[in-house]
Amino acid sequence: MKTYMANPATVERKWFVVDAANVPLGRLASQVADILTGKNKTIYTPNVDTGDYVVVINSDKVVLTGKKLEQKKLRWHTGYIGGLKTVDYKTLMAKDSPKVVEHAVKGMLPKTTLGRKAFTRLHVYKDANHNQQAQQPTPVTLKGVIE
Repeated sequence: MKTYMANPATVERKWFVVDAANVPLGRLASQVADILTGKNKTIYTPNVDTGDYVVVINSDKVVLTGKKLEQKKLRWHTGYIGGLKTVDYKTLMAKDSPKVVEHAVKGMLPKTTLGRKAFTRLHVYKDANHNQQAQQPTPVTLKGVIE
């Protein structure tokens, strides 16, 4: 029996829409990262980009469990001396909730050229309205939804 190895010419990309309402942030990010990298497909090949496009809607309704909303902070450095910036997730969720989801998914993707390419196929929207109706995305049900 021969082993199937995917190549970029034979990869078919599909569009999926994920509703982030009442889903913990980490569970959402890990499942979206699997779709972006293609790990949910039977043709997955580690050195070939086999992932699909993902549209995440309702990012302002994503759930942070425990005291993460008050205690967790996003940190980045501007590159200048003393340029460490921090913002807590409560402020960030109120101001720019798609950035929270993008940051979580980016952290779950590989730190290679394939991971950077996969991140470009992620589209996150604050509410249920999105601009990808023409691609006819298929809805995905996630595991771990909080009722």
